[in-house]
Amino acid sequence: MKKLLLQIIGVLFILLGLFFAIVPGPSLIFFMAGLLCFSFYYPKARHYLKLCQKALTKSCNYLDKKLAR
Repeated sequence: MKKLLLQIIGVLFILLGLFFAIVPGPSLIFFMAGLLCFSFYYPKARHYLKLCQKALTKSCNYLDKKLAR
């Protein structure tokens, strides 16, 4: 039951992430939330979660440098 609920929530977050990848919005946040739900039961999702975390860190550092000027 818990696994099914986490999978449904994960799919919902991934779909929201895909939607916000097309429409401007916080797509990486939703991707990370979905991958976090999947990472409890699927080790491969942890790998993709780390990639999303690195991408978010990189984009935040880029924005910090641009806004500091």
